[in-house]
Amino acid sequence: MSDPISDLLTRIRNASQALLPEIEVSHSKMKESIARILKHEGYVTDFNVEGSKIKKLRVKLKYQGRKGVIVGLRRVSTPGLRRYVGSTEIPRVLGGMGTAIVSTPKGVLTGVQARKQNVGGEILCFIW
Repeated sequence: MSDPISDLLTRIRNASQALLPEIEVSHSKMKESIARILKHEGYVTDFNVEGSKIKKLRVKLKYQGRKGVIVGLRRVSTPGLRRYVGSTEIPRVLGGMGTAIVSTPKGVLTGVQARKQNVGGEILCFIW
C-alpha cells in the first residue's frame, strides 16, 4: 500500500539533501495544494503542472547557499493511522517556526489558517 503524500515528502527531502534543482512527481489535487502551501510559506521557489493526459507536478526547490530551506519534514497522518484534530488542538510546529499542513473541509490549509477559520481536520505533515 503506497502513500502518495509520503512519497512526495520523501522526494522533496532527498532532493533537498542532494541539492537538486527540482523534483517531478505524478500529479494529484492533494499534492498540488501541498505544493501551493510550500510555495506560499517560502519553502520552495515555484511549482507547475505539466501535461494534459498524464499530468506531472514539477516542484522547484529553494536553497540558501549550499543548504536547503527545508530543514525537515514529517508525515503525521498515515494511511494506517489517521490523525484528526479540532481547530483548538492543531499543534504548533517548533513554536510557530514551522508549518503544519492540515486537510480540512475548506481545503488544504496551514495550521495557522485553519485556526483562524476555526476548522479542524486531518494533520497531513509538519515542515520546518
